[in-house]
Amino acid sequence: MADSHTDLSVPEPPQAQQRLEEALFEIRRIIAGQDAMLERVLVCLLAGGHLLIEGVPGLAKTLTIKTTASVLGGTFHRVQFTPDLVPSDLVGTRIYRPDSGEFDTELGPVFCNFLLADEINRAPAKVQSALLEVMQERQVTIGKATYPVPDPFLVMATQNPIESEGTYPLPEAQVDRFMLKILVGYPARDEELTVVQRSLVPPPDLRQALSLDDLRALQRAVYTVYIDPAVVSYAVSLAAATRSPTEHGLADIQAYISFGASPRGPISVVQSARALALLRGRDYVLAQDLVELAKDALRHRLVLSYQALAEEMTPDAILDRVLAAVPVPQIDLARATAA
Repeated sequence: MADSHTDLSVPEPPQAQQRLEEALFEIRRIIAGQDAMLERVLVCLLAGGHLLIEGVPGLAKTLTIKTTASVLGGTFHRVQFTPDLVPSDLVGTRIYRPDSGEFDTELGPVFCNFLLADEINRAPAKVQSALLEVMQERQVTIGKATYPVPDPFLVMATQNPIESEGTYPLPEAQVDRFMLKILVGYPARDEELTVVQRSLVPPPDLRQALSLDDLRALQRAVYTVYIDPAVVSYAVSLAAATRSPTEHGLADIQAYISFGASPRGPISVVQSARALALLRGRDYVLAQDLVELAKDALRHRLVLSYQALAEEMTPDAILDRVLAAVPVPQIDLARATAA
């Protein structure tokens, strides 16, 4: 019989699903509705990626991230992005101590397990670019020294799409660091009714449903999820169709795309699909998992042309065409897993 440590190292999909359902139950005690957003938050946590949430004010974007951090334990820092921030406000800086005649390093708020970058598009590009190294390499360089951030490390950022005054669009290199970008809409009437009713009573005390060790074990379990080579090829084909639409029978959208998805696009699709499969209790990926996540993983990686902006063509509309044009692979799972 395996000991508890062995069970924790790589949990089986049903066991992983049960633990994740317990975490979701706690989060839903605070967050009503928004099931798709909550699912994507856990997908990014499992896949070790960063998450960008876009939506109008009042849709519980910030509350969702704070609640998730509370349920998972670990250290949590929130940074309210404003135009007067400087990079050292995020990563830290070196401070001269007159009494000792030496420099000390003060580490910034990025040194935590869960970093909430609230309204990230309200800070200028020089501040946004301070996150480039830490999001990609999980480390920060200050002066000549390099400091690793805690493991796991996840950046969850929010931005408001309806205001342009006092905002700074994220540079392509920055937005490409996010595994998924999800768009949050208004809740359904019953969900909104629940939100209002919950506002009439004090919020419940949350229970920590997962430890950081649990989360690390679940992240390791993602790598055991089987994905067929044909499904991986499908993810690459989706990205290729955004770069060369004409070659995939989509000549009519060629003029709308200046630059297609980077290689991080198919990587994000594949990794998030494995996490989604584990979240749903499976040890294998379905092509449908990729279809569900394709727009979340690719929408922010498309650079649209001026013609697309003039004609109000959105990334999602382009990706709908791409998904319709690229054939979905048909996989015989019984034969694939037997092989």
